Amino acid sequence: MSKVDLSPLFTPHSVKSLLLGNRFAVPAMQRAMSKDGAPLPSLAQYYRKRAEGGFGLVISESTAIDHGSATRQPTAMWIRPDTAERWRQCVEEVKSAGGHMLLQLWHEGAMRAAEGNDAWSDYPTISPSGLVRKGEASGRAATIEDLASLREAYVRSALLAQEIGFSGVEIHAAHGYLLDQFLWAETNLRDDEYGGGDLRNRVRFPAEVVAAVRAAVGQDFIISVRLSQWKTTSFDATVVNDPQEFEILLGTLRQAGADMFNISTRRFDRPEWPGSELSLAGWAKKLTDATILAVGSVGIKGDITDMLMHRESAPQLMASLKEAQRRFLAGEFDLLAIGRSSIADPDFVTKLQQGRFDEVRPFSLALLKDHMDSWEPSVEIKDSGTAEDAGS
Repeated sequence: MSKVDLSPLFTPHSVKSLLLGNRFAVPAMQRAMSKDGAPLPSLAQYYRKRAEGGFGLVISESTAIDHGSATRQPTAMWIRPDTAERWRQCVEEVKSAGGHMLLQLWHEGAMRAAEGNDAWSDYPTISPSGLVRKGEASGRAATIEDLASLREAYVRSALLAQEIGFSGVEIHAAHGYLLDQFLWAETNLRDDEYGGGDLRNRVRFPAEVVAAVRAAVGQDFIISVRLSQWKTTSFDATVVNDPQEFEILLGTLRQAGADMFNISTRRFDRPEWPGSELSLAGWAKKLTDATILAVGSVGIKGDITDMLMHRESAPQLMASLKEAQRRFLAGEFDLLAIGRSSIADPDFVTKLQQGRFDEVRPFSLALLKDHMDSWEPSVEIKDSGTAEDAGS
């Protein structure tokens, strides 16, 4: 197997006072190692192994904010006072292994199951317009009072994360969940200052959440925002149609207090708009001075569609790493998240640094079975990609 010099990806990077030893991160991925909303000890060890394996930054899986409408997935994680001690164990394990950890704050919005006889039955499913996608209702539109309650819940959750010892939080505004439903014109049909055809209105509530969290946690606590074009309900969706709109989105969130953007794409190396080979992460790096984290099928031929549709993905390590290195040197991103490959091999980063490419364990769907069979999205997944999109 031909080698590639990855030494530039092993240089330090600072986000405010947070110093990362290299450019590799573990992104948020639901692992279903929970009980009553709290991480099991096995999850703390899972995170620790990735930090021991060389990942400088670990982002927790999607974690429901302290609001009864956030989710009703039975295996979902929550950030609440009664789960704090288990989260503290996760942070301590990662820190003791030399890594840093962010907690991802998440609310499903209209993707939450609208009905069910469970502990959350008294809380309605709420979203910008009561739509999970065009023409498909789920729950009801949030009132102004609901929005205030949601902002308070994000703040309460972020403050608890700070008290626990996380280095920061990542506010999930991607993949068709609540805050992304505000950003996406198809699911935000509000006629007030929080919606409609103007992106400046649609970004208003996500920006208010970021600003409220920033005001509460102070200036040194890291705030990352996860953004995407694609949705779990629509792989070909678009929030922004051109670089000008993207600049408005990023600039508004940056001014509100975001330090970092996690730009989630199905393939990290795909050009976003005609006339340029820049990926969406590359455009983000061009349009803002925030730290940019790129993610999307690094090391694998086959994008997120394949995993969500329970199809196999083939390893494609060296070509992918060479392209990642090329784009990094071209200034398209600061950090690189390794998703499925980090599930397959917790020592992925150490092996790359030591040039042990032949020893990297490839990802396979069989590796997910112990923990992922119990998790399913709350709404039907639509495979709207082409065969090329799916990496076949």
